[in-house]
Amino acid sequence: EHLRSTPATIFALRVFFRAGVRSAKGFGHRRFSMAAGEYDYDLLVIGGGSGGLACSKEACALGAKVAVCDYVTPTPKGASWGLGGTCVNVGCIPKKLMHQACLLGEAVDDAREFGWSAPDKRELTHDWSTMVNNIQDHIGSLNFAYRTELRTKGVTYINSLGTFVDDHTIELTNKKGVKERKTAAKIIVATGGRPKYLGIPNERELCITSDDLFSLDKPPGKTLVVGASYVALECAGFLTGLKYDTTVMMRSIPLRGFDQQCAENICTYMEEQGTKFIRGCIPAAVEKAESGRIKVSWKPTAGGDAMASDEYDTVLLAIGRYALTEECNVAAAGVQVNPSSKKIVGTGAGVGQTEQSNVPHVFAIGDVLDGYPELTPVAIQAGILLARRLFGNATVAMDYVNIPTAVFTPLEYGCVGLSEDDAIAKHGAENIDVYHTAFKPLELTVPARGDNAAYAKVIVDKQDSERIIGMHLLGWSAGEIIQGYGMALKLKATKADLDNLVGIHPTSAEIFTTMNITKASGKEWRAAGC
Repeated sequence: EHLRSTPATIFALRVFFRAGVRSAKGFGHRRFSMAAGEYDYDLLVIGGGSGGLACSKEACALGAKVAVCDYVTPTPKGASWGLGGTCVNVGCIPKKLMHQACLLGEAVDDAREFGWSAPDKRELTHDWSTMVNNIQDHIGSLNFAYRTELRTKGVTYINSLGTFVDDHTIELTNKKGVKERKTAAKIIVATGGRPKYLGIPNERELCITSDDLFSLDKPPGKTLVVGASYVALECAGFLTGLKYDTTVMMRSIPLRGFDQQCAENICTYMEEQGTKFIRGCIPAAVEKAESGRIKVSWKPTAGGDAMASDEYDTVLLAIGRYALTEECNVAAAGVQVNPSSKKIVGTGAGVGQTEQSNVPHVFAIGDVLDGYPELTPVAIQAGILLARRLFGNATVAMDYVNIPTAVFTPLEYGCVGLSEDDAIAKHGAENIDVYHTAFKPLELTVPARGDNAAYAKVIVDKQDSERIIGMHLLGWSAGEIIQGYGMALKLKATKADLDNLVGIHPTSAEIFTTMNITKASGKEWRAAGC
């Protein structure tokens, strides 16, 4: 794993070795161990991401003998990272921090309108290396903190690639190629996934993915982002905000699976901020141009011979992810996967319930589980609850319904429950109502930007006392706001409950307490005043 000589790293190393002494003193004092004599461990977790770490620590706290194996295969560009998984290293954490960098740039520009002697936004400069180095230092401190916590709690950490030999045996290969085998009574697959490639020549040599972007050692320059996922739009958003010429190429719709009205509003806002969009196209070829840049040629997804091309400094592929089930050879254990997604199919049976594979003692959590949200908090909670059922005689299962989430595009998007599209498909257009409004947050009035860019939508089931079945918010701090309103859907709140709630003024969150215009009414839905 990579060591960075920073104060945070040095501090973490001291804590790590001190923790080793403490854990060694109490090592072996467990309430029980099914592994005695028959297996090396009660539980072996393949994957040291958020879900795997949470599950392993909980199982160990309940008295099980636990090991976690984790190994990052370097990208074609050579990028790799430490313990903690995608979210910490090449996902949520660096993404949100780079998004924050853009918000700070906007805030500096806004500050002039509030009387501060700040430079015009056009005169602001940004240093990519400073941002990347500081973010990577923070991530490095998290990597060491996770290792320290595993050691403190008595979980064995194995920095090796784990692959199934059979349903109880895992072969472990370290970075030097040295192999060993360990057995476990129960095995949890928490390997997550990695970014997909297009399948065209030269792409691995010339293109990067989100696995490379956040540690890129030089500014990306003119960038083409291929894809329309939340990863694609988030990355394109902060690259534009950092003043890089950025284009998004999408083959079909943006943010598949999310509310499409909200998704299109995001794209519109991004275009207004300077991001370019090429719709209905896919790259057909990438090659090194004489200029030293990357020449990308693309064609329409609808077919035809029409081709276009341009040159870019960086080409970022964000076209989806694939599950790492073949890499850990789940077939050797007889574990069933979805032939299309390659994800492990949960049976819903036994103590594992949703996370239970067809092999009674092999389980799956997080992004590798077929058909469930690919979100860090989902993996964490599912892992903790699974550990409690396996080793603590608990019965509570993970509830995968009405999970709030957020997309950190320049116009942030928070949502919980059904999209309008899915609500119509499930309940019928005649059985739902959609309350909505556009508004301008107070903070943006003085800088005079964001006119009616913010948007809120509440979807209700008319056949069930206007029970809320979906809430959507486009605007600043949307994730923070929707996190709180997520409880309303968990408790089966109705529109009347929202109407009876007194809002906090002046906030964006209060907009949900004052909505009274439905789409069906045809009335003006853009807010005026405060």
